[in-house]
Amino acid sequence: MSMSMADVRFLFERMRGLFHRGMTSLRTRGWQATWLRVRRHWARAPQLPSRPLYQPAGAPFAPFSVPRAEAPAASIIIPVYNQAHHTLTCLRSLAEHPPACRVEILVVDDGSSDETRGWMEHIAGLHYHRRASNGGFIAACNDGAARARGDLLVFLNNDTVPQPGWLDELVRTFGEHPDAGLVGAQLIYPDGRLQEAGGVVFSDGSAWNYGRFDAPEDPRYASLRDADYCSGAALAVPASLFRQLGGFDTRYAPAYYEDTDLAFAVRAMGRRVLYQPRSRVVHLEGISSGTDTSSGTKAYQVRNRHVFAEKWRDVLSTRHLSPDQLPTPALLARGKPQILLLDAAIPQPDRDSGSLRLVNLMRMLIAEGAHVVFVPAEPTDTGRGLERLRALGVETWIEPFIGGLPAWLKQHGHRFDSVMASRHHVAAAALPLVRRHAAHARFLFDTVDLHFLRESRAAELAGDSALVRAAAGTRQRELDLMARSDLTLVVSAMELQLLKDLAPDVPVGLLSNLHEPLASAPGGEQREDLVFVGGFRHPPNIDAVRWFVKDVFPLIRTRIPGIRFHCIGSDPPREIQALHDHDGVYIHGYVEDLDPYMNGARVAVAPLRFGAGVKGKINLSMAHGQPVVATTCAAEGMHLRNGHDVMVADDAAGFAGAVVRAYLEPALWQRLSANGLENVRRHFSLDAARDAVREIFRLPQH
Repeated sequence: MSMSMADVRFLFERMRGLFHRGMTSLRTRGWQATWLRVRRHWARAPQLPSRPLYQPAGAPFAPFSVPRAEAPAASIIIPVYNQAHHTLTCLRSLAEHPPACRVEILVVDDGSSDETRGWMEHIAGLHYHRRASNGGFIAACNDGAARARGDLLVFLNNDTVPQPGWLDELVRTFGEHPDAGLVGAQLIYPDGRLQEAGGVVFSDGSAWNYGRFDAPEDPRYASLRDADYCSGAALAVPASLFRQLGGFDTRYAPAYYEDTDLAFAVRAMGRRVLYQPRSRVVHLEGISSGTDTSSGTKAYQVRNRHVFAEKWRDVLSTRHLSPDQLPTPALLARGKPQILLLDAAIPQPDRDSGSLRLVNLMRMLIAEGAHVVFVPAEPTDTGRGLERLRALGVETWIEPFIGGLPAWLKQHGHRFDSVMASRHHVAAAALPLVRRHAAHARFLFDTVDLHFLRESRAAELAGDSALVRAAAGTRQRELDLMARSDLTLVVSAMELQLLKDLAPDVPVGLLSNLHEPLASAPGGEQREDLVFVGGFRHPPNIDAVRWFVKDVFPLIRTRIPGIRFHCIGSDPPREIQALHDHDGVYIHGYVEDLDPYMNGARVAVAPLRFGAGVKGKINLSMAHGQPVVATTCAAEGMHLRNGHDVMVADDAAGFAGAVVRAYLEPALWQRLSANGLENVRRHFSLDAARDAVREIFRLPQH
C-alpha cells in the first residue's frame, strides 16, 4: 500500500494518539485497519475552522471581572502553576460568556513564579488562593474543593477556553440524569479537531482518548453516553459525592490518573459517569507538563498506570476491553441490547404524534438498559430534533457520515439484536438490507398507522374509484411486508383485530401512543376557547379543519358568541391559511410551545372524517386534562366512551352541540377532564406500555 507524505503525517498524528495515557504498542492496534478507518471518516468530516479556536493572551494585562455569586450553585476550580497568559485567556472566556447558573471561580496557585499572583489579585470577583508550597495538581484541586461553596464542583484546567454554554450543559445534565455522579465535557484541539469524547480504559489500566483527532460532529462522538472516565481538564461532580469519596486519591500525587480513578470510584458508588458533547471546551494538551512521559511530571503517568491497575484490578479484568481491541460504538455498548430504529426523518415530537411516540419509545428503551441507534432513511433537516436525540443518548447518524443506508448497514448491521423500521415505505426498502447485513436481528415493521385503511376511508369519503384502487395496492404491499417481517406493530386494538382477520398467520404486536399525563391540570374556569392540533402534511387534518370551520364552528358561535378557534399545526396550505382571523378563527401554524394552548384552551376538537390509527391529538389533550370532542373515526381504538371521557358526534349539528355542552356545563367538563387523564394513564402512558416494550424487543427483566 502506497501512501503520500500527507497520509504519513496523518498516520503519525493518529498513532501518536494511540500512545496517549499509557497505550501499549503500535502492533496492538493494527495500524493498517486504523489508518483506513480514520482516513475514511476524516474524508467526510466537516471542514475545520479557518481561524484557531484558542488564541492565548499576548497583550499587557488589563484588569477585568469574572462572575461571582454569593450563594453559588457551582464552583469552578482552576489549579495553576505558572502559564499566566493561558490562565488569563481561560478567565477572559469565562468573563465574556458567563454561565446562566450562579457561579464562583477559584484559582488555586500552586506556587507560581511568573506573573500569576500579580495579575490574579487584580481580577474582580475572582477567589484567588496561593498555596504555601507546591504540592502538584491533585493537592491544588483538593485544596480548591475544600474552599468551594457550590453544590457542584467543576474542575477546569487553566490551558482551556470554555465555549459558550459549556457549564450550563454540564449542570443541565445532572438535572436530566439524576443518577449521574460525574459529567465531563467534549475536549477540542485549537484547530477544531476532537481531542476527547470521554475516555476508554482497557483491562491493563491503559487508556484511550476516544475520538482523538476525529471530527467533533462524527456521530460516534456526538451523543451523550456513559464513559469509562472523563478528563480532569473539564469535569463536574457533586460536592457532597466528591467529599464522600475523599477527593482525588493522593496515592497518584502529584498528578495523572486521578481523574480516571475518580470516575471508577463514582461508578462504584452506583452513579453514572457521563460524557456530554453539548459542553465544549478547547484544550491545549500538554501545556503544563509537556508530553514526554520519560521525564518530569509527565513520568508519573507511566507510574500511576500501574498504581491504578492494581487498585482496580478486579473491575478491570471483568468489565473492560482488552488492550488489543479497537474501541467502536458496538464494543462500547457491549453487554446491552443494541436496537436500530429507522424512520423517514429525524423525529420532531413537537410537530406530530408519530414522532412523539418514537422519541418516548427511545426513552423507554434506554431506561430499560438498551443502546439505541437511530438512522433516518432519507436526507433530513436536523436542527433541534437531532440535538434532542443526542441529548437522550441516542447514537444518531446523519449524512455525510452515513454514506447511504446500504453502506452503513454493511458496516454496522452485525451490531443489532433488533431493527425497527417505521412506515411501510421505509420498512420495504430496509428489509432486504437488514436481512443481508444483520441476518441475526429481528425485523420489526412499525406501521405507525395502517396506511391502506386511511387511504381507503379517504377514497370512500371522496367517492373516487382511482383512490380506491390505490388503497388496494397499498394494502397488498403492507400485507406482503408484514408476511416477511418477524413482527408487525400496530397502535390500536382495532387495527390488531383487523389484521388478525385479514392475515391470521402474521405475528402482530400492539405498541400504542406514548404520553406522560400531568399530575394535575388547570380547571375549566381558568380556560377559554377551542383548540385543534395537527400537522398539515397529513391529509385528514386538512379535511377536518376545513369541515369544522365551514360547517361546525358557525353553529357554535351562535351559542357562544366571541368564542375563538385556535388551529395549531405545521405546514398549513394556503386554503387553511386563508381562514385566519375570520369570524374567530386563528391559524397559528407551527407553535414551539404547546403548553399555553393545552393548559389554556377549554375544549379540544378532533373533527376527523377519515384516518387510521390512534390519534395523538386526543392523547395530547387528555394528558393535559383537556376535554375532547371527536368524531367516531377520531376516537376509535382508544378505549373511550361517549359522555364519560370523550364527546362523540359525526354530523355538524351534533358536533357543535357536543362542543357547547362540554364548554358550558362544569360538571360534564370536570368528568371528561378527570376520566380523560385516567384513560391516558391506563392505556397510553409510558408505565402502561413498559411490559409490552420489554416483550416486543425481548429485553431482560430488571
